[in-house]
Amino acid sequence: MKTIEFRLPQEYDKSFIVFQEIGQFFPCPWHYHPEYELVLVLKSTGRRMVGDHIGYFDAGDLVFMGPSLPHVWVNDPEFFKGEAGYQADAIVVQFVDSFLGKTFMEIPEMEAFRSFLMRSNRGMVIKGDTREKIADTMTRMLTMNGLQRLSALLSIFDLLAQTTDYELLASPGYVQTTHLKSSDHLRKINQYIMQNFQEEISLPEIASVANMALTTFCCFFKEHYRVSFVEYLNTVRIGYACKLISEKDLNIVEAAGESGFNNLANFNRQFKKIKNMTPSEYRKTLNLV
Repeated sequence: MKTIEFRLPQEYDKSFIVFQEIGQFFPCPWHYHPEYELVLVLKSTGRRMVGDHIGYFDAGDLVFMGPSLPHVWVNDPEFFKGEAGYQADAIVVQFVDSFLGKTFMEIPEMEAFRSFLMRSNRGMVIKGDTREKIADTMTRMLTMNGLQRLSALLSIFDLLAQTTDYELLASPGYVQTTHLKSSDHLRKINQYIMQNFQEEISLPEIASVANMALTTFCCFFKEHYRVSFVEYLNTVRIGYACKLISEKDLNIVEAAGESGFNNLANFNRQFKKIKNMTPSEYRKTLNLV
């Protein structure tokens, strides 16, 4: 599946983009761009694909994504057929981290929001009260101009900086980068996993990288990642396999081997467990976007 770079038009007198997409269906293809992006669906239903994550959206769905993360929103068939009875409607906000100057994001007041941005390379669906407040602000931004609109965006930054009410979407193996601003232990663990996940990594091996006893490492990993090391490693590998299937069009056996699985049955089992579909079903889904 070919990924294209797709850019929304920016007004010459605006430092960031607020755009309302209204039509029979959302027309944008599988794409990426250098901006951070908030997408709020006002009306319509369908599937959204963010990296290797495939989920479903309806009215009120709110997603935040970092730069260069491929994504697409595909409406349900009745929208393409003109049988939905109403138009698809969404609000999109895009900005680059230097939109208020090269050093704006480095000021002390932005520290919490910088930390949030570091997690956005995988994309995230925003939930709960945070979603309701941001959705209300984004809707009002459509009729704002100038300083009002900038103030509204900064209020959204504040909400995102404080929230923990979100779910990460794309797997770490798909994006193949990690931006955790954390301890030296976490940095070493992440770096080693990303450099070696295609090979066998034993628990004693990764524990020695973290300079921890095996039991200490297992407890530390579970506390910080909320899953076991083996579960996390499988998530990384399956994410990378999705990337190979979607971008390099490798067959399933090749993708399994390239992503670190020596046993095809285990690959299929882990894929179904993590993605809630088989590799073949995932490939068929790609052909629809």
